[in-house]
Amino acid sequence: MSETKFSSVVELSKLLQTKQVSAVELAQDYLSRIEAHKELNCFLDVRPEETLAQAREADKRIAEGTAGRLTGIPIAHKDIFVTKEWASTAASRMLEGYMSPFDAAVVSKLKAAGMVNLGKLNCDEFAMGSSNENSAYGKVLNPWDVNAVPGGSSGGSSACVAAGLAPIVTATDTGGSIREPASFTGVTGVKPSYGRPSRLGMIAFASSLDTAGLMAHTVEDIAWVLGDMVGHEPWDSTSENLPAEDFTRDLTRGVKGMRIGVPRAWFTEALDPEVAAAVNNVIEEYRRQGAEIVDVELPSADLGVSVYYVVACAEASSNLSRFDGVRYGYRAKEYTDIQDMIKKSRNEGFGAEPKRRILIGTYVLSHGYYDAYYLKAQKVRRLISQEFDQAFTKVDAIISPVTTGTAYDFGAKKDPVQAYLGDLYTVPASLAGLPCMSMPCGVHSNGRPIGVQLTCARFEEAKMLGIANAWQQVTDWHQRHPKGY
Repeated sequence: MSETKFSSVVELSKLLQTKQVSAVELAQDYLSRIEAHKELNCFLDVRPEETLAQAREADKRIAEGTAGRLTGIPIAHKDIFVTKEWASTAASRMLEGYMSPFDAAVVSKLKAAGMVNLGKLNCDEFAMGSSNENSAYGKVLNPWDVNAVPGGSSGGSSACVAAGLAPIVTATDTGGSIREPASFTGVTGVKPSYGRPSRLGMIAFASSLDTAGLMAHTVEDIAWVLGDMVGHEPWDSTSENLPAEDFTRDLTRGVKGMRIGVPRAWFTEALDPEVAAAVNNVIEEYRRQGAEIVDVELPSADLGVSVYYVVACAEASSNLSRFDGVRYGYRAKEYTDIQDMIKKSRNEGFGAEPKRRILIGTYVLSHGYYDAYYLKAQKVRRLISQEFDQAFTKVDAIISPVTTGTAYDFGAKKDPVQAYLGDLYTVPASLAGLPCMSMPCGVHSNGRPIGVQLTCARFEEAKMLGIANAWQQVTDWHQRHPKGY
């Protein structure tokens, strides 16, 4: 297979611009790898003719001298973003075969930059899950260990990058769905600030939390692509109107003189000792590079999981109400009247996890429980956000584990509550709308990757990427790949 399979976006851009490889050759290379590793189940829709048409257009722009630095770079999109040329299903039977009349804003912006779409990536149904076991089209395998989950909901995205099936991919993060799978598969994953990338064309799970992001091998690659992915979208009421930024500007700044906060209360007995050791190694490296390490307190963060699953499920109940067999989605084939048709369509179209979250959300929004659960959760959410704001008056970034352990075996978390508790370290920053990321920092004795989480104040993505790059410049964890790929 091609020597370009684990090349970075930066390296591929140089090859394309100097015409050492064409966009068509590059696309064919990755399409061949996707076909050769179908067992991972990363992709839900691959259409080589559409991919190669985009690649030919990229080659034309390169030949004419009108290409940008991303022209011809292959990318794949999580199947939560709608696309015109590929089916958009949110990994659910409810939307099986659905073809969107338009591209999501994120997809459209990256297409305008000249990137070439390889296809649509598997995920937990409607992005609901932490393991990618909830997809209606089968689970995604972790290339580091096929008995382990790749993380969710963006498991198809993380496994795709880890196996070298694409150099960079889009993903979404509602409560940790970029950071957890990135950690479980040894890749770099970034969730920008809420409102920085547009949600237009993202199939909604929880509207006040859903955030588009990227996964790749290196921080530099994400910094290169992020600027073209984000931007104000007037049709999206949650899209922030911010000036264009060069997210590569702090990549060489280093961490000397910075203050990096550590929430020591998160380092409990529940944290795997090897994960704790790997995260502490990153902390010590930053100290060696001249950063000041200080303790920070986020006392309400422990309530994050409870708050998140009230707020997220409430919003899911509202967003998924439209899929009733009348306006949108699957329609049952046999029914007696319209009420029976709606009941059967939703029962047959949704999987177990969306049903569970719809039920929880409907309950907490119901009369008599709205004040007790939903309203109270929103108040605690505000408190968590305020505690982060206070912390960032004293530190430049916060470093922590991503999860309490490494990727777990398929079927290991049969109790949904046990699975939900796995989001302990990721949901607080999501509730506050902050930029955060996971990057590789070790490999456990069980052979599975370990990630470390960085969080910065809102809209300080460039600073966060610079801090992360200071780690990747002196380590090679992000350059290690699973055997056999």
